[in-house]
Amino acid sequence: MHSGFIKAAGRNLEYQLIPAHQINRPTLVLLHEGLGSVAMWRDFPARLAAATGCRILVYSRYGYGQSDVLEKAFKPDFMHHEAREALPEVLAALDIENPVLVGHSDGASIALLYSGGGYPAAGLVVLAPHCFVEGIAIRSIAAAKVAFETTDLPAKLGKYHRDANRTFYGWNDIWLDPGFLDWNIEDCLPHIRCPILAIQGEDDEYGTMAQIEAVAAQASNSPDVELLKLADCRHSPHRDQTAAVIDAIARFTDIV
Repeated sequence: MHSGFIKAAGRNLEYQLIPAHQINRPTLVLLHEGLGSVAMWRDFPARLAAATGCRILVYSRYGYGQSDVLEKAFKPDFMHHEAREALPEVLAALDIENPVLVGHSDGASIALLYSGGGYPAAGLVVLAPHCFVEGIAIRSIAAAKVAFETTDLPAKLGKYHRDANRTFYGWNDIWLDPGFLDWNIEDCLPHIRCPILAIQGEDDEYGTMAQIEAVAAQASNSPDVELLKLADCRHSPHRDQTAAVIDAIARFTDIV
């Protein structure tokens, strides 16, 4: 495994690169959730590498993990910026072409925006994506703010981020901003031209099945859209149903 820092969109970002176990396999690029980081993927990247034989890239976006600390509040288009400015620079810096993007939550939305913006990808795996804002998400994000301010959540997040306060409020403030309620990326879906695997838990506390059903209905130029709906699964399918998710991604990478 190789780890270090790269510069993208003017920021220093931490990353880890797990080498491929097999030849002629795509590179899987993992895009973390709204409070995620390299370390918060835990052993999932290593298990995914072993199951697929693929090279795996994980990195922490600006404001997360050990990457540069967030200096200013995010704007409503922060995921567009990540998908179409920072991510292409990350891939170019590491000579990664035509990856399979594996995104979770905000990271899944970034994957959709990247491919929907015309950038090359061999395939997309989107775990609990956000295509539009739902009331269930706002309620859960508001509850997370209460938890952050009344429990030991800051200390827990502090194990994974250089500045847990800035990381948390950077994510929480923009999602709870009234100006973010109209955020919607459905217009990018018809422009995606690679296969998609969309995975959602039936007990997801941040979104309903309407999110992945929108992907299936509107990604009309994708050669294949597969939906996987998982029982006994909340907002993090790769943690709640790890074996099922890894198996599905392994099958997906065999056909892209």
